Amino acid sequence: MLEPTDLSSMFTKADIEKYFQAEKTLTAIFMILGAIAIVVAIVFFFVMKTSFYKGAAIPFLLIGILQLAVSYTVFQKTDNDRKTLVYAYDMNPSLLKEKELPRMEQVATTFNILLVAEIAFILIGSGLFFFFKNDSNNTFWVGLGLALALQGAITFVADLTAKKRATTYTEGLKNFTQKL
Repeated sequence: MLEPTDLSSMFTKADIEKYFQAEKTLTAIFMILGAIAIVVAIVFFFVMKTSFYKGAAIPFLLIGILQLAVSYTVFQKTDNDRKTLVYAYDMNPSLLKEKELPRMEQVATTFNILLVAEIAFILIGSGLFFFFKNDSNNTFWVGLGLALALQGAITFVADLTAKKRATTYTEGLKNFTQKL
């Protein structure tokens, strides 16, 4: 017989639903942030036109494009993944063990790589900003550094949040699939 504490830690279809709904919400927010970053880059480069803003435009554009593209891809497949896995929970639970658990383990590895890259963006960007901030001949690097650090910080917070959610979901999957 299950103890009440066992029931509260049991992995359910609702956990799958919750994970993918949160993923969809976060990717929608990330798409918006990516689109905003691209617009900001365009305005900085073509309207503001100073060396500082041209430098800042580069990280906003490049990271914004990545944010938008990756988020859109995940957003598009989230509903299908959710439906497939909720169905599999009852009808084909081995799919959770054979496909979803390895996928989530790869997601964890990807998050670790992204977080390291984002920390590097923050550090490099901050370094550029502080190294050149008092040099009026290098405002391009000040703008680039500031924008790189800002984009790194934004993506770091978003990915750290997503990683925590993914870790909880993966632990639930592991517990559930150990019983198969």
